[in-house]
Amino acid sequence: MRILLRTILLVALLLPVASRLTGQLPPATAEQIDAVAAQALHDSPTPSVSIAVVQQGQIAYVKAYGNARLDPSVPARPEMRYAIGSVSKQFLAGAILLLAEEGKLSLEDPVARFLPALTRAQDITIRQLLSHTAGYQDYYPLDYVAPFMLKTVTPDGILDRWAKIALDFEPGAQWQYSNTNYAVAGRIVEKVSGVPLMTFLAQRIFGPLGMKSPINLAEQPPIETDAAGYLRFGTGPLHPAPPEARGWLYAAGELAMTARDLALWDQSLLEKRLLQPASLHEMITPVSLKNGAPTNYALGVSVTNDAGHPKVSHGGAVSGFVSHNAIWLDEGAAVVVLTNMDASPAASSLANKIAPLLLAPQRDPQGAAQFEVARRAFNGLQQGTIDRSLLSPDADAYFTSPALADISAGLKPLGIVASFEQVHFGLRGGMTARTFQIRFSSGKSLDLSTFFTADSKLAQCLVVQ
Repeated sequence: MRILLRTILLVALLLPVASRLTGQLPPATAEQIDAVAAQALHDSPTPSVSIAVVQQGQIAYVKAYGNARLDPSVPARPEMRYAIGSVSKQFLAGAILLLAEEGKLSLEDPVARFLPALTRAQDITIRQLLSHTAGYQDYYPLDYVAPFMLKTVTPDGILDRWAKIALDFEPGAQWQYSNTNYAVAGRIVEKVSGVPLMTFLAQRIFGPLGMKSPINLAEQPPIETDAAGYLRFGTGPLHPAPPEARGWLYAAGELAMTARDLALWDQSLLEKRLLQPASLHEMITPVSLKNGAPTNYALGVSVTNDAGHPKVSHGGAVSGFVSHNAIWLDEGAAVVVLTNMDASPAASSLANKIAPLLLAPQRDPQGAAQFEVARRAFNGLQQGTIDRSLLSPDADAYFTSPALADISAGLKPLGIVASFEQVHFGLRGGMTARTFQIRFSSGKSLDLSTFFTADSKLAQCLVVQ
């Protein structure tokens, strides 16, 4: 009851603030997003989230929750900017593709054409830079700001230290995330265009798309009307996060903007409005290694299969901020989630929970019946028993008396089940796979992994913590 009251109070305190929209979500969908956003802030110390949703190609939802600043507390508003970290990389990839459309460079050009002094520059292509297959060592692999990053640096200073040493692997032979690749690519954009990277982005991407909020954090730090970033040590209290010194984020993660403006970029990709179709194809086609092994990374974005929908996405993390941007090209949908705490799980978690509310549901005629079977089976497991008429022969053999005793011993102390929710549905080995998230009155939660046979018998019912 205390948890329920706390959640209700949280929803009341975090009443969302909406900005002007070009579309509108159905009220029921908007209410569900409000609920999962409130739950995400309840489950995590993340101070705030700012969300934008594109549905049917239109920006349909823009809201912010929580406190963008803590001392004194300042409520989050949709017009506040958040650092987006490595989500910035897709804008750099877009800049390269725009220059390629003009014939000023090619994705297959060697780095040596522009920066001949770098290691193996003749053997590394621009495509390999953007797809993280170049071999340059990452200059920012740590998940905190190291002491050397509190001192100002220039892009060329980064290249001198990390792009003029031995490669971590042969170009094209492996995949390894490396911010150094994007520092190199950013300098190429500047050399080819003749203007600073931020100027090029403003002139060729932000301006044409009506994105008014983006700033370069090196040149324009966040102000009082923007969100502030926070961190904590272990499970301790929140503290203001020290920002990286000027120059360290550069082309790899220097941008801050509103969720709505990031959604405008997503909308342009859905509409194939800024980049030509051939360029967009290049951007979202995952590369393969020289030995033919596939990767799930294209140019500045990951490309994955999301329950049958092609998903183009990327996360971002810089000191004090975590972001997630996901686009479903076949559905005309996108989700932007920006948060202001180091290592916050809320960004990706919220994006994953909002997605099913937007995407065409998979056909699931047995969903309700199998939900009830799973619920009955779990209730029995908590008490150390199970209705064997629900089980396949394999599962019946699995649930021995000692197994049931062990399972019950772990589940009984968790208390009453407060919620039982399906969070995954798919196919596996000729069966229907379902994962349920279970929350208890004690505040604990766990997952239940189930497989159902064609006749709706449970072939698997495993507790996962």
